[in-house]
Amino acid sequence: EVQLVESGGGLVPAGGSLRLSCAASGFNFDDHVIAWFRQAPGKEREGIACITSSDGKTYYAEDVKGRFTMSADNAKNSIYLQMNSLNPEDTAVYYCAAVLDLGYVGTFNLAEELYEDWGQGTQVTVSS
Repeated sequence: EVQLVESGGGLVPAGGSLRLSCAASGFNFDDHVIAWFRQAPGKEREGIACITSSDGKTYYAEDVKGRFTMSADNAKNSIYLQMNSLNPEDTAVYYCAAVLDLGYVGTFNLAEELYEDWGQGTQVTVSS
């Protein structure tokens, strides 16, 4: 059974940083795509970063590129999202998700409909 548990959310002032963690179990990092999504109040959930097993690369949505860094530690079965230069528009519930790598390229892997397994989410609030 796939399990994903996020942690590290909280309240941070604009310009600050947070590091989210996702503890993963029940699947092999080597053949899955792992992603971070977020859902702001009143908005749809959007994919913001993913790591693909097929090429080992990380892909980002445009509005977080250069500010957020996703990484994975296979030995610890953990995924991380380092978020810098946060602004109030980054306020959202952040989720990690995983799906078997089907060979899709790049940011196509940020499509929500691809993912079957989700964590419960962690709230990030950025004050102005």
